[in-house]
Amino acid sequence: MTRPRAKARRQPFRWLPVCWLAGLMFGPATGHAQSGDVRAASCLPANDGGNPCPIRLQRPPAAPLSAMALVGRAIFHDPALSGSGRLSCASCHDRAAHYGPPGRDMVARGGLDLTRQGLRAVPTLTYLERRPGFSIGPDDAESEGPPPAAVAGPPPPHAAKSAQNGAASATNMVPQGGLFWDGRADTLQQQASGPLFDPQEMASSRAIVLSRLAHAPYTRVLLQLAGPAASHTPDLLLAEALFAVSRYQIEDPAFHPYSSQFDAWLEGRTRLTPAERRGYLLFNDPAKGNCAACHPDRPGPDGAPPLLTDHQFEALGAPRNRALAVNRDAAFHDLGLCGPQRADMTGQAMWCGMFTTPTLRNAATRHAFFHNGVFGTLNQVLAFYSFRDVAPQRVYPVDAKGHVLKYDDLPPPYQSNVDTTDAPFDRHPGDAPALTDREQQDIVAFLGTLTDRPTR
Repeated sequence: MTRPRAKARRQPFRWLPVCWLAGLMFGPATGHAQSGDVRAASCLPANDGGNPCPIRLQRPPAAPLSAMALVGRAIFHDPALSGSGRLSCASCHDRAAHYGPPGRDMVARGGLDLTRQGLRAVPTLTYLERRPGFSIGPDDAESEGPPPAAVAGPPPPHAAKSAQNGAASATNMVPQGGLFWDGRADTLQQQASGPLFDPQEMASSRAIVLSRLAHAPYTRVLLQLAGPAASHTPDLLLAEALFAVSRYQIEDPAFHPYSSQFDAWLEGRTRLTPAERRGYLLFNDPAKGNCAACHPDRPGPDGAPPLLTDHQFEALGAPRNRALAVNRDAAFHDLGLCGPQRADMTGQAMWCGMFTTPTLRNAATRHAFFHNGVFGTLNQVLAFYSFRDVAPQRVYPVDAKGHVLKYDDLPPPYQSNVDTTDAPFDRHPGDAPALTDREQQDIVAFLGTLTDRPTR
């Protein structure tokens, strides 16, 4: 069952340079510019790496944390809320790691004895303040109307998607929004309760949490803010505690600093190196990386910094991660939108195998990529995009008879959901890969510009 997509909040118009407005209309610059592409003609990164069309980004206002957010910060760092008494939210979402996992493990370890492996790679908690709730609707960021009514059977044919031609895919019906890899939570308050009560993560219980909330150093302030009813209504007290965590994530600029080199470049305050410039062009080129099709890198019309995600879900056919304990069972498959952690879309075969598109901000600092953490470096990720279809034996295992086990982590009935339309996944065995080794390295260089710099 689908829900109407929430309307976008209208923002006051702010003046933008003429050449940047042209870019918003005609799409990002690429190495395959046409004569009518105004932005390609006027807003390509200059030869020296400068930005000829700077813009003033409109960042979230910074202010001292509210009393509720300060309580949320204390809860976020409190290991006594966990079943083991040793794991806090901050244990897996470390500020020094841009609120992602602090180590190199593909998934986190939790449970009562901190030995249980999580099901999925730990996502970052940064840049969630503008993420919409989950819906299934048109692939059109500007649409404010509700999506068409759901119909039985498979969705209509998928039109190819690129950053330069958003109109071609605007009518695609796509899942989008929500938190977690499967979008099952709509609010940060809902998201905070997931790891807290997951037996493989913080492994807590309602009794443990309420006992801690009754005697924690921050309890007095929490009760003052929550009101008298919270002192004798456990459900209300728990809800207020989770709300406090969400306020901390919304209010603290460290969760959304927009302080990367790329942000500075958008504002004309720095230059790209030759490799970064080449990588930027490849990132946007619909015939090469085509990365910006799902990771848009343009500011919004109101000057909001780009989030480097379109919030949508894709089935990419990532290889099975055989190092995960859960995958020792050959019959187990993580189907993303179809479960096992999400139950409301079980049986909707057209969405099985789909996972959310993460932001690429701070991706260069991560050590686990895709929902199952199967890749540990950006180089491996770019090789997957380049060789998945033209030389799948370089990506997937090969059985004793020499057969490539392509899409080995997705049961055959759902393999048709895998994206084979959008570049670079529109190629076939024996074709030249979309990216050379040098071009892959250039894109990795550009991705390095998305790393936030310390702000304080």
